[in-house]
Amino acid sequence: MNTLKKDPMESGQLTITAAQVYEEFFVPALFGEWAPRVCDAAGLGPGQRLLDVACGTGVVAREALRRGAQVAGLDRNDGMLAVARRLAPAVDWRDGLAERIPFEADRFDAVTCQFGLMFFEDRTAALREMARVVKPGGRLVVATWDLLERTPGYRAMVGLLQRLFGTEIAGALRAPFVLGEPDDLCGLFDSAGLANPKVETVVGTARFPSIAEWVRTDVKGWTLADAIDDEQYAELQAAAQEELQRFRQPDGTVVFDSPAHIVSAVKG
Repeated sequence: MNTLKKDPMESGQLTITAAQVYEEFFVPALFGEWAPRVCDAAGLGPGQRLLDVACGTGVVAREALRRGAQVAGLDRNDGMLAVARRLAPAVDWRDGLAERIPFEADRFDAVTCQFGLMFFEDRTAALREMARVVKPGGRLVVATWDLLERTPGYRAMVGLLQRLFGTEIAGALRAPFVLGEPDDLCGLFDSAGLANPKVETVVGTARFPSIAEWVRTDVKGWTLADAIDDEQYAELQAAAQEELQRFRQPDGTVVFDSPAHIVSAVKG
């Protein structure tokens, strides 16, 4: 359980400009491939009701819409929701916290949360709330990144940020990987009253158009946008061309393994 107020750089909260970069670059590079997997794990089909918690710019919600589901999305970040509303006006977008979901109990056939649980101030309370709004027999599905040590591209990027700018700035890119241990995830589900969670670990693939675009996405599309000034950004871009060279493919693109856990549980 995490009840402490998070540092703004580690909370995943973006400005609208950063949210637009996130949608344009992060979604195709990292998040897009996971939305169908999360929806598969949730068993989504036509007419089913889904709530996507920490919906961001709506990648899971849009996938659920394509499958004919009735979709609501919840996020605390105005910038993310502004982009989401523009891209999918048919979704019932709500501004709110995962720890206090603004829906009645037993409303949804499934609740999903793709790469958001690590940023909640009280993870156990958030899981309890997600379970509350799922119908009995409904499914709760959460995706989290594997450990940083098993994600080679980001292990190298965090190391570069640490060397250049120190622990605080590097911590902004460590934050997404803090729930990489399956036993810890199962413990959170158990403490929230969700028995017998199933954990599936899948190795995805991160793909960026170039090293320069990878750096741009990680800085301009994340909480680092307000933490790194123009001079530091230029320094990072120059250093990355040398130190991240091993992830560059012959055509100039960047590719590396990006493993994640998909955790699912059925409400009793």
